[in-house]
Amino acid sequence: MALILNPGAYQKFIRPFLFLLPPETAQSLAEQALKFAPMWEALSFGLDYNHPALRADLAGIALRNPVGLAAGYDKNFEVLPSLTSLGFGYVTGGTVTRDVRPGNPQPRVLRYQADESLVNAYGFPSKGLDHAVAELEASLPNTMAPVVASVSGLDIQEIVTCHHGIEPYVSAVEVNISSPNTAGLRIFHDVNVLTDLLKGLNECRRKPLFVKMPPFPSSTRTGDEADARALILRLAILCAELGVDALTVANTQPIQDARLAVGSGGLSGKLVYHAMLRMVSELRTAVGDSVAINAVGGIFSGRDAFEALSAGADTVQILTSLIYRGPGVVRSINKELSHIMELKGLKSVSEIRQTS
Repeated sequence: MALILNPGAYQKFIRPFLFLLPPETAQSLAEQALKFAPMWEALSFGLDYNHPALRADLAGIALRNPVGLAAGYDKNFEVLPSLTSLGFGYVTGGTVTRDVRPGNPQPRVLRYQADESLVNAYGFPSKGLDHAVAELEASLPNTMAPVVASVSGLDIQEIVTCHHGIEPYVSAVEVNISSPNTAGLRIFHDVNVLTDLLKGLNECRRKPLFVKMPPFPSSTRTGDEADARALILRLAILCAELGVDALTVANTQPIQDARLAVGSGGLSGKLVYHAMLRMVSELRTAVGDSVAINAVGGIFSGRDAFEALSAGADTVQILTSLIYRGPGVVRSINKELSHIMELKGLKSVSEIRQTS
């Protein structure tokens, strides 16, 4: 059990075995282990870290801590009870599409081990909306944290249909308009198209709506990249103006790698951490306090989480650090974060941003 609960033991004994395998094979093994929900529920005493100062609010959703799981790990909501036993403040499942999608051809995931980073070119493999809803209906009575559903599609109607079908089963819906691995999503980077999408969602939604933003370009040396940066800021302001409750900042960074079947993918992990901090800070300045921000990208420690919250985030999300550090990473982040808050005399997560 210590091998599972302790990030150091996981890195020394379990990760070397998993990393001998292709990334998707290792992920499948992890998912099989997570299907033993009673075991993870029993382990939750050692994986959870409760501290009153860590309680947070995300668009009216009460959280026991500000550390969420990012979309992409449990794509079809098949291991929710186990994931919510790991100590997360909330868990984001998906990304779900209306119809079944195979995603991109393999290989579509690479490890950059020296940098504790990943590149993925999944392309939204999904078993479809009906499967996700069936899994949610079966598992929600056994979940220990709020659940957010990530949805996407290639046109407005597809996203609206997916949102309408899944919203009754979750605490909030996150719309992904920004995956670098899915041809067609860039249509939602058009101000007019995004306006129509958000207005369509506003007509029927009853719960908080999040939008997952594209990242800033990795360089600002050209006019095109400066224009792209300005467009993303404009999209964020538009989301705030149209009542979006939270922005998830940000999606993976586009990168070329010939080892991927499609030749390019999205970078996550430590290599994007500092870019994420800068983007969170700039978007917070742009939107003010009118919308919450979920920071995602390279968060591995409580110090990382504290810096993201100080930059303007309300919560943080992790995924790559779960793969590199194991299930004990959630407790480790929360424990260190609460210690930093105590040293600084901060009694709530909301005070971190207010005093930065």
